[in-house]
Amino acid sequence: MNKITENLEKNLQYLKLSYMYENYQDAVKHAAGKGLDHLSFLNNLVEGETCSYKERSIERKIRNAKLPCIKTLEQFKWNHPKKINRLQIENLFQLNFIEKKENVVLLGPCGVGKSHIGNALTEYACRKGYSALYSPAVDIINNLTAAVATNFLDKAIKKYIAPDILYIDELGYLPVDRQGANLLFQIISKRYETGSIILTSNRTFKEWPKIFNNDSTITSAVLDRMLHHCEVVVIEGNSYRMKDRIDS
Repeated sequence: MNKITENLEKNLQYLKLSYMYENYQDAVKHAAGKGLDHLSFLNNLVEGETCSYKERSIERKIRNAKLPCIKTLEQFKWNHPKKINRLQIENLFQLNFIEKKENVVLLGPCGVGKSHIGNALTEYACRKGYSALYSPAVDIINNLTAAVATNFLDKAIKKYIAPDILYIDELGYLPVDRQGANLLFQIISKRYETGSIILTSNRTFKEWPKIFNNDSTITSAVLDRMLHHCEVVVIEGNSYRMKDRIDS
């Protein structure tokens, strides 16, 4: 290895230009074989590095979103729910709601695909360059409650208001006490018109007071901020996970 090659590789590693470091020799041979000028050769290398950077950025966004699993819209079983507006859901994947700082609420009983759609929508948004964070509603409440006890509430709240999308899953599966209701309201309130929320729930809106400790004031405040700029998706049907047992 001559001095120029050694220095080049050292600098590429230092600058963390991994694609260029791994591919520059092949690029030199390709340029020589095709008779490319210096500018074309350099452009090809930089373009490859840019594509590699974008791919790593997407992978990092998906990893930081902390989704429990990767789902896609193509995998969704459209023929299972008794009622579902496919066109409405497919339109959400244009992601206009994110730019408008609007919310998406997916309502329906257990097992009809709410979380599948929420996961797929969040993962797709990450692939388009948006930041996201997934968390079950009960985990948000537990984390914020612990933060209150240790005087780190402000820092904990920032975690949930920073991403472009906060995906709150399974609101309504477990009851929420008064403190938990207030803490969750703080997150929803601080994201109002500043960032999108994707939320899934097995409860209709008229049942939401039961979620929030029968506190009509908190419930009204939450619904007001969630639904002011919101796309509501209602799915009806039986649980897909139980279909084999039911059919038998």
